[in-house]
Amino acid sequence: MADVAARAGVSRTLVSLVLRDRPGAGAATRERVLKAADELGYRPDSAAQMLARGRSRTLGVLMNLEQPFHAELVKAIYPAAQQLGYDVLLSAVAPGRDEHAATGALLGHRCEALVLLVSDPESHDTEKLGGTVPTVVVGRKATTPKVDSVHTAEAKGIRQAVDHLVELGHRRIVHIDGGKGPGSADRRTAYRAAMRRHRLADEIRVIPGAQDEDAGIAAGALLLSEEALPTAVLAANDRCAIGLMHALRGGGVDVPGDVSIVGYDDSHLSHLSHINLTTVRQDATGIAEHAVRDAVERLENGALPARETICDAKLVIRATTVAPRTA
Repeated sequence: MADVAARAGVSRTLVSLVLRDRPGAGAATRERVLKAADELGYRPDSAAQMLARGRSRTLGVLMNLEQPFHAELVKAIYPAAQQLGYDVLLSAVAPGRDEHAATGALLGHRCEALVLLVSDPESHDTEKLGGTVPTVVVGRKATTPKVDSVHTAEAKGIRQAVDHLVELGHRRIVHIDGGKGPGSADRRTAYRAAMRRHRLADEIRVIPGAQDEDAGIAAGALLLSEEALPTAVLAANDRCAIGLMHALRGGGVDVPGDVSIVGYDDSHLSHLSHINLTTVRQDATGIAEHAVRDAVERLENGALPARETICDAKLVIRATTVAPRTA
């Protein structure tokens, strides 16, 4: 800052005012200071600013790089945080880097609140975090006091998907489970309830899986090894559905002629013309905005009770679902 002041021929205090966009400098002086800063390659030291004001004004976001829907959420989190005067720091779960390590990195950089796009429902870390830093869990309901949650109306989305398949004439509808993935438990429960509502309890079948392509491929291989295929499959999410499509088509099965497939998320992959996947849309922008707002509100008032926000789900019908041949 002293170098910028010397280059522009003004005081360091005036440089500080200009770079913080505060009043006190004329237009010509402001332009001269900004030009000098640009010529010198000056960048504000965020760590120094944090020490000066005693706050980082940064939200930490825990994500999974392999989940396309997380990318959609992050794209919406940035503008939502900026609008409220906060920056965003990302930390990813990856092979060899679990949630504990990824979350620790965010806390190490003094993030004031956490938005968890990844969270293990069986882990005690969320409970510990909720007692030390404002925390919002995305994708599932939180059961920890002072931890807020934002998720989709899973039951509504699954019900729409099953209703759509039944209306087309499907009866043998299989569900590939998402394991510990966000929303999986609720989707599994909703699938069973929807099948019973249509008096198809005898047709209920849940194949263990996960929210990735490998789970879809494995489920496809299992179905191909059996004597008869189901006429429709409700996959754990879009990635799982795409893996299933790959396996079935590789085995000579016509999708959707022989087997209709429904995904979940409405990620950007599902829009591609060669995939054109029928799927349940989650409102990424709405989820992100609610999560950021809840985190900031809890920063301002830590005494708030735990809050649950449920965003709408909507079935998007594309080319992977048709009436079964036997209908």
